[in-house]
Amino acid sequence: MAERKPIESWLTDMDGVLIHEGVPIPGADAFIRKLRETGKPFLVLTNNSIYTARDLHARLARMGLEVPVENIWTSALATAKFLDDQRPGGTAYVIGEAGLTTALHDIGYVLTDHDPDYVVLGETRTYSFEAMTKAVRLINAGARFICTNPDETGPSLEGPLPATGSVAALITKATGKEPYFAGKPNPLMMRTGLNAIGAHSETSAMIGDRMDTDILAGLEAGMQTFLVLTGLTGEAEIDRFPFRPSKIVKSIADIVDRV
Repeated sequence: MAERKPIESWLTDMDGVLIHEGVPIPGADAFIRKLRETGKPFLVLTNNSIYTARDLHARLARMGLEVPVENIWTSALATAKFLDDQRPGGTAYVIGEAGLTTALHDIGYVLTDHDPDYVVLGETRTYSFEAMTKAVRLINAGARFICTNPDETGPSLEGPLPATGSVAALITKATGKEPYFAGKPNPLMMRTGLNAIGAHSETSAMIGDRMDTDILAGLEAGMQTFLVLTGLTGEAEIDRFPFRPSKIVKSIADIVDRV
């Protein structure tokens, strides 16, 4: 196997890598500080489409992690970029929060429930039966079905919550139509993110805590991959997957010296 080129840019997942349940993971502040000091291109990624990049910047800053707005890439932004490339100036019926609606407004999309080009499903804490029913009827009438991410559950202090992937499965069952997922593990999210910071996959690395999204997306985008054991994938689970990360480390603290 050919030797990999030195890593010149970094992509990292947020939840489970930099923070856990609203608390920074030890080493996260040093990692972000080192990236900013060296001037290496980087992005903090999240499949969560609820918040805008500005919202996430403020939330991370309150935790002591100074991540500029332009260094945050969400599945909502990736979805908007995809739709802008596919059908500029289109229309969409949206189930989601400000992170998604703002991203679509910013590319000039009109949000409507009257004969939309797309039904776009994102993350929200208030999925309503009425909204899902409307989505089903619009898709049956010809709207294309797009989802920000395939995550079936999301974390909360009380335990797992149904997430976009679970609601998408309900709509698929009712319509017979499978959605297109723009977020991880779709390598499209990684490639559009790399393009946004002017980076190249052969000299980039992806850090994540999930084999089925972060590591798979990084692998398929052609990047080196680092699995941290501070999130959802435990060490005992790694061998269950038909692919492996480039490196396995205990936490983000073990990567600081590589920057």
